[in-house]
Amino acid sequence: MPQLNPADFAPQLIWLAIIFIGLYFLLSRVALPRIGEVIEERRDRIQRDLDEAERLKTETEKAIASYEQALAEARGRAHNIAQETREKLSAEVARERTDVDKNIAEQTAAAEERIAIAKSAALLQVNEIAVETTETIVNELIGATTTGDEVAAAVSRASANT
Repeated sequence: MPQLNPADFAPQLIWLAIIFIGLYFLLSRVALPRIGEVIEERRDRIQRDLDEAERLKTETEKAIASYEQALAEARGRAHNIAQETREKLSAEVARERTDVDKNIAEQTAAAEERIAIAKSAALLQVNEIAVETTETIVNELIGATTTGDEVAAAVSRASANT
C-alpha cells in the first residue's frame, strides 16, 4: 500500500497539514460563524420569549388584582344594598307594627267602652232583679204584701252596707 510506504510519509504529512489548515479556515470563517449566529439567534429568541412570558405574567397578576379589587367592591356594594334593604324593611315593619298596635288599642278602647256600658246596664238590671226577687221571696216566705218602693229602699240600704 502506498500510504504505508515510509518514503511517502513526508508529502502525505504536508498534504495532511494543508488540508487540515484549509478545513480549519473554512470551518472557522464560514461554518462556525453561521452556527454561532444560529446559537445566538436561539438564545435571543429564548430571552425574548422569557421576557414576553414575564410581561404577560405581570399583566395577568395586574388583571387578577384588578378583578379581586372589583370583586371586593362589588361585595361591599352588595353588603350596603342588603343593609339598606334590611333597614328599610325594619322601618316598614315598625310602621306596620305601630299601625297594628294603634288599631288594636282603638279596638280595645271601644271594647272596654262597650263593656262598661254593658256593665252599667247590667248593674241597673241587677238592682231591678234584686228588688223583684226580694219582693217575691218576702211574699212567698212571709206571705205579706210589700210595695216596690219599700223593697227598693231595703235593697239600696243592703247594697250600701256591703
